[in-house]
Amino acid sequence: MISTVVTSVDIAGVPADRIRITPSPLAELGAVLHVLAEPQHHPNTAAAVARMAAALPAELAPDIEEFGLLWQSGRADFLFPPDPRPSLREELDDVDRLDDERWVAAALAAHRAVSPAPRTWSPLRDPIVRQRALAAARARGPRQAAWAERVLADPAAERERVRRFLLACESAFFGTVWRRIRPALAEEADRRRVDLAREGIGALGRISHAIGVDTERGILTIDKLQDQIADGRGGGMTLIPSAYGAPHLTVVYAPGWLPVLQYPAPGWDPRPVLRVDELDARLTALAHPLRLRFCRTLARGPHTTGELADFWRVTAPEVSRHLAVLKAAGLLISARRGRYVTYRLDMEACAGLGQQLVDVLGR
Repeated sequence: MISTVVTSVDIAGVPADRIRITPSPLAELGAVLHVLAEPQHHPNTAAAVARMAAALPAELAPDIEEFGLLWQSGRADFLFPPDPRPSLREELDDVDRLDDERWVAAALAAHRAVSPAPRTWSPLRDPIVRQRALAAARARGPRQAAWAERVLADPAAERERVRRFLLACESAFFGTVWRRIRPALAEEADRRRVDLAREGIGALGRISHAIGVDTERGILTIDKLQDQIADGRGGGMTLIPSAYGAPHLTVVYAPGWLPVLQYPAPGWDPRPVLRVDELDARLTALAHPLRLRFCRTLARGPHTTGELADFWRVTAPEVSRHLAVLKAAGLLISARRGRYVTYRLDMEACAGLGQQLVDVLGR
């Protein structure tokens, strides 16, 4: 079985007005660049995003790979503004106010592979951390390794290069994209703020099936295979709806950063969200050889418990026990016909399992 692993955000005692829900152009641009860097995570949007980015000037296209440490397998924390602004330029101005140590630590955040996150991570000050960051960059490729070296040698120059690149993306393609999607994201955020003001933090649980809320303890849990804790008691937290972020629920959890959660806005990704425990139940149910044989029969049409027992030469009580496991996992559909109950395999649930596995692993 998959052990229970979640990312938690402690917002105990935080008033509703300290929980910000608003779109962010910088966070959305980060999501778009992540799709470009990892298209296999995003089969539904990768082609569209690639067409958008084709408008980027040829001389800037290599920067997507060179700066890949900022948005490839993980995204730099400074790409998720704790206080989102109306424009990308304003949000980048806020990023410019970070000192070099914080910016470099976020840019070279090899600690994303460490769980839980270390209390300190400073490639500029700590030579051991510096070597770890460089080793992680080398594993990504020579261009990323060379960029990491330049970041450590001249942070100011590389920060300015990244800023120019992000603004060039806005001019080339993202500005048009943002103007198109921002109204829907703003409407989503407005709706969530109204719910939050009316119902308290319990309303946040309706944002996604993968988000849980313990209203008594003031804990928000994000159903990810990642064991992290973020503390929002000092400054609250920010939630950012995204059009291109699915299936990821991305959390800023590093010590010293305000917790931020970027979540897929409903309507932008039609795929159902499966929790880790639900995925675990389905994989466990299908791992038993006899249950797999039952599924083969039930995939061909509805059958009763007695029919399965006769066909596979097992007892009816044994069939019932296995069918109960499959049904609890959401893999069967039952129907009563007179005094008989028939079962058939939920083909849609089974067909989606492969993509749902990918989504849970990538969340």
